[in-house]
Amino acid sequence: MSRPLVVSIPHRLGKDEAVRRLQSGLRRAASSVPVLSVDEERWEGDKMIFRVRAIGQAASGHVDVAEDHVRVEVTLPWLLQRFAEAAQNAIRSRGQLLLTKKS
Repeated sequence: MSRPLVVSIPHRLGKDEAVRRLQSGLRRAASSVPVLSVDEERWEGDKMIFRVRAIGQAASGHVDVAEDHVRVEVTLPWLLQRFAEAAQNAIRSRGQLLLTKKS
C-alpha cells in the first residue's frame, strides 16, 4: 500500500461555510476533468469520504474540514503514483478556488 497524498488548504470561511462549499464542489470539480469520475461521496459530520476513478484506477480518501483549513488525504493506486505531484497541485489549486471568499 502506498503512502497517502496529503494536502492542507487554509481558508477563512469558518467550518460551516467551508462544508457548504465542499458539498457541491467535488462533483463539479470532477466534471471539469474528463478522465475523473466520482464513485462515492459520503459526509459524516465535517468529514467527507470519497472514492474517485481516473484512467480506470480507483483512488479513495477523505476530507477533514476545520475552522481555518481543509485537509485532503488521498490514497492513490500504484499506477497513479507517477501523477501524485500533479494530483497534489490540482487538489490544492481547485480547493483554493472553492474556498476563496467571494468579494
